[in-house]
Amino acid sequence: MGILEKICRWIDALNTWVGNFVAWATAVVVGVVFVDVVMRYAFQVSFVFTQELEWHLFAFIFLMGAGNTLLKDGHVRVDIFYQRAGAKTQAWINFIGVIFFLIPGCYMIIATSLNFVYNAWAVMEGSPDPGGIPFRFVLKACIPAGFTLVLLQGISLGIKSLMTIMGREIKTEEGR
Repeated sequence: MGILEKICRWIDALNTWVGNFVAWATAVVVGVVFVDVVMRYAFQVSFVFTQELEWHLFAFIFLMGAGNTLLKDGHVRVDIFYQRAGAKTQAWINFIGVIFFLIPGCYMIIATSLNFVYNAWAVMEGSPDPGGIPFRFVLKACIPAGFTLVLLQGISLGIKSLMTIMGREIKTEEGR
């Protein structure tokens, strides 16, 4: 097994592990929303903490699960040409997309969010609303962390695409 295949397997395993963890967070958000709805409509009681927890969990799921979604080829794309293309043409589309769009886009978001996250941690930022979640700084840290996972998965996709273009496919756990 070559070094590129080891890198791809490591990145894929990391995003699979994170994706499995995020899957449990989706069960938690369903429970939180259920409790919020029951409390609101059955007892006419609503808590800021519960409402903020819903969107904090949703943001966590979205940000931290994006790399796993890329691994499983679950992101939305325009399949007008891609779907009918052969494996090498798809690999070229993926490779060009990774090099010219995914890597620069992830870099831009990671680089511009670091100061934002640093400032949130420096003041231990919490909710401005009474009764809100006091740990907003933790959620903000998910921005560069999530996009780092997407960037890593993009690198794995780029390597796999390049190897397909060269006629040497890398087989990983996901079969790509």
